[in-house]
Amino acid sequence: MSWLYRLDSWILFGIWLLAIPVGGYAFVHALLQRADAFTAADKLTKPAWLGITGASLAVLILFEGPRSSGLMFWIAALVAVLVYIVDVRPALIKVQGGGQRW
Repeated sequence: MSWLYRLDSWILFGIWLLAIPVGGYAFVHALLQRADAFTAADKLTKPAWLGITGASLAVLILFEGPRSSGLMFWIAALVAVLVYIVDVRPALIKVQGGGQRW
């Protein structure tokens, strides 16, 4: 029964651990795309998204997730990475002629 008292800590730790590979994936995906695809998809430039996803990955790694004092920065980094994955990535795939890839 004592594990229930620490359940929230375990859940937050799991979210932190999952956020790091998601951030890494977003950065590597942005790195491997053509620069002209970003402008063709009417998104920010490739260097801008590399900066956003790279800085977000660094914040996700350096701060201890939701349990840290930099919670606001950590949430902003997670949101930035998720925006790339949910909005920018599908637009890039569509512009480059790719089908539905997961």
